[in-house]
Amino acid sequence: MEGMGNRSVVALNVALSIGIVAFLFWLIYAFELQDSTLTLPWLPTFNAVCNGLSAIFIALGVARIYQGDKRGHGYMMATATAFSAAFLVGYLLHHTLHGDSHFLTPGPIRYVYFVLLITHIIMAALTLPLVTTTLSFAALRRFASHRRIARWAYPCWLYVSVTGVVVYIFLRWLNHAPTAA
Repeated sequence: MEGMGNRSVVALNVALSIGIVAFLFWLIYAFELQDSTLTLPWLPTFNAVCNGLSAIFIALGVARIYQGDKRGHGYMMATATAFSAAFLVGYLLHHTLHGDSHFLTPGPIRYVYFVLLITHIIMAALTLPLVTTTLSFAALRRFASHRRIARWAYPCWLYVSVTGVVVYIFLRWLNHAPTAA
């Protein structure tokens, strides 16, 4: 990747991201696991914790770079990346084993949930190539390009990580089926 120009790095990361998003859509909407007895009920909580820790380390990483601590920034962002990767593995596993989670609560809160969920999903798909490109430029020590993309990547990544936790809260604590009158 070192001999690649910036446009090639971006193109590679966009192509990789499209492949990952396509795989996720296939897994969520086309794949059906047959005869699995494995259940991992702790996965949603694990995923929310990973998202929450990712958000914390993103914020810490941004604070470190504004303080001029490049090494600390690198450690924080690497840790945020590790938690985001752990989330992705947990998310894939959860969807493979359990399928979609449904929000059953009626009323206006249902619309709030769906707006939040839809923006979370769209931003997650758009954030993936931004984050991988930002990380690629950092790894290649192309810091001017890294900074240019990171200004867009970090708020998007932070939004996705925080809203991931909020979606979990909606599904686990605010999700109630309507009661019969």
